[in-house]
Amino acid sequence: MSPAITYEAALLFWRIVTQIFFREIRPRGAFNIPHNGPVIFVGAPHSNQFLDPLLLTLEVYRETHRHVQFLTAAKSLERKAVGFFARLMDSIPVSRATDEAKPGTGLVYLSPDDPCLVLGEGTKFKTEFVPKTQIMLPKSVNSAVAEVVEVISDTELRIKKEFGGESGKGTTRIREKIDESRQDGKNGLAFKVLPFINQQEMYRGVYQKLKEGGCIGIFPEGGSHDRTDLLPLKAGVSIMALGAMANDPTVQVKIVPVGLSYFHAHRFRSRAVVEFGTALDVPAELVEMFKEGGNKKREAVSKFLDLIYDGLKTVTIRAPDYDTLMLIQAVRRLYKTPGQHLTLGQVVELNRRFLEGYTHFKDEPRVQKLRTDVLKYNRLIRDLGIRDHQVPRAQKASWKTLGLLVYRLVLLMIWTSLALPGVILNGPMFILASIISRQKAKEALAASVVKVAGRDVLATWKILISLGIAPVLYTFYAVVATIVAVKANTSLAMRIWTPFLVILALPFMNYAALKFGEAGMDVLKSLRPLVVALIPGQQRSFDKVKAMRVRLSNEVADVINEFGPKIYDDFDQFRILVPASAPPSTGNPGVWRRKSSVGQVDAQGNLLIHPMTWIDERLFGWSRSAKGGTSAWGGSTPTQDSSRPVTPDLSDDEDHGDYDHAVNYISAYEDASRHVRSRQGSYADLQRLRMTTTTQPNVSSNSNDLHPNDSQALHMRHGSRQRKHSLSDLIPVERIGSVDRRETFDDVTTSLNEEASRQSSSA
Repeated sequence: MSPAITYEAALLFWRIVTQIFFREIRPRGAFNIPHNGPVIFVGAPHSNQFLDPLLLTLEVYRETHRHVQFLTAAKSLERKAVGFFARLMDSIPVSRATDEAKPGTGLVYLSPDDPCLVLGEGTKFKTEFVPKTQIMLPKSVNSAVAEVVEVISDTELRIKKEFGGESGKGTTRIREKIDESRQDGKNGLAFKVLPFINQQEMYRGVYQKLKEGGCIGIFPEGGSHDRTDLLPLKAGVSIMALGAMANDPTVQVKIVPVGLSYFHAHRFRSRAVVEFGTALDVPAELVEMFKEGGNKKREAVSKFLDLIYDGLKTVTIRAPDYDTLMLIQAVRRLYKTPGQHLTLGQVVELNRRFLEGYTHFKDEPRVQKLRTDVLKYNRLIRDLGIRDHQVPRAQKASWKTLGLLVYRLVLLMIWTSLALPGVILNGPMFILASIISRQKAKEALAASVVKVAGRDVLATWKILISLGIAPVLYTFYAVVATIVAVKANTSLAMRIWTPFLVILALPFMNYAALKFGEAGMDVLKSLRPLVVALIPGQQRSFDKVKAMRVRLSNEVADVINEFGPKIYDDFDQFRILVPASAPPSTGNPGVWRRKSSVGQVDAQGNLLIHPMTWIDERLFGWSRSAKGGTSAWGGSTPTQDSSRPVTPDLSDDEDHGDYDHAVNYISAYEDASRHVRSRQGSYADLQRLRMTTTTQPNVSSNSNDLHPNDSQALHMRHGSRQRKHSLSDLIPVERIGSVDRRETFDDVTTSLNEEASRQSSSA
């Protein structure tokens, strides 16, 4: 079988697996993917072990049908399951010195006079070390590594640079740890020997793939981790790009930064966004420096690695710590964007902008006060047991509240009864996957110096364990069903067909149970506010937290308006505004209406919730969107009066599944003959990246490859559907408000755009 067929078969299998594990996977900026020529996809952060390359590969193939070959640790390829699938997808093995580390004999300490001179007690340096091998110290000193340049004796060796770099911080920490060890009766630290790995063969393979116009994928942080910021990048990706172009001047490599953002990455049925940044060209002057070798080569590699890091900053969310990330997400939820229901792409973009702004202005008194108030608000809603998106709709207890609670309890029982068979049948698999994956996370955490809790391996092991247990479990059920059929004295034909029918029926039954259970969980999450509202004396607390939210929302908006223009020169041009286009509602079509989720299927095909949502609307009146629509033009939103309880399909702000209300960024006005390109990542970062060039731009504009606006991951596929008309941002809001609402959307849009075009030409 040809490699192409096995590759695509593996992709089909993994697409099914990822669609089951993830509730939603959204690509963003897919028009940035080059359709031809050599490309290196640089992914970060590497926060979900083997799933990260899978998601990146699947999205690239879906958009361009290009095959991506990932660099995979040789140690991972030695594992049976992982190695089997990695070879099917034509992965390139990479040997790592840390994977072949061996414990050294004796203890080591640093010379008091020379930090580059390592002394030993009971060591065998001449036997265990040769020049170019590395010595690695224990985790207590952050697993510091240094290259050996000379083995003087069995108890003395010299390293190339002092541990931790030239800053001296690493050396100071090591000396302190050695002093502590001496107090415990030990005269040094344990160490490991890292062999020298010649990567020339691997690089030659990569150069050949790029010369053939192929795609290479790499996560330059090295191993996976669960930190909130990026780890230092390895130089390999820089050497690959520069080396390929230095070896063959006809090769024009492009670097595409790819950011992966997860919402509860380790959980089953979570969500993910795969964002592709603007492709970077390799500067010709750096290639020439690389050819010169020596210090010039190292300088070229370092400079290009900095450019790649800047590119990654435009597609990743880099919080200094977990608390800051939680604060940013809370502020983003408080930021009330008029007339919008944010898509996953917009959520990621807002998180990124808020994080950049907070990092820049965190010492401002007004920002510090806002931080204190937001944390206080979070504590209040946590104590009440409700979520932020439920606060505006918290209502005074009434018969409708009690009726809605009873109705949803009945609905929950229905969904539970339908999902229960699948839960019981798959229970052993879920339990084993959870237990074993947590054990694997502990092992990974113990063996790593960069992981925080080892969550980056949880999802991978849950999937691998489930894939291993599912066939065994289904076979067991088929055998049991056959035994029952035999005991029941059924016909011979029935006995023969029973195991096959069971094995065929189980996947469909389990998928149905999955969807029923998902609907039930959404209903379950909506019950808490109703129960709390019925508790006597809670109305005062509700009123307090609602008033506090309104005040904080206004304060967040004011702070953004004050500090936004100071960090983004194009703040007013590229801020997320009222959408310029919205689909018509289920009522009479008009330009001011937006689509209701009632009776519709959401972005994941979640049909199970929506028929019952219809009853919620009609019977209990939580929303009037189906009756009259809402004014996207005037900035109004689906009504959130206190008399309307929250709909059950809105569970978590960042997790809810109602993405019918897809909106666009209003891009700058351009000539009608050109495609409109949306803002991608942090525009300010890209501007700074472009300004760092000396003789030629480092960032490719790819003007010939631009696709329609993709900022919300609405992908235009040839022959499938046409893009809706959208308004130019040159049209004043007052002019939009004066249109005849009886006119159709297309007619009004065309008319207003022609009017703006005439005014622009006359100016």
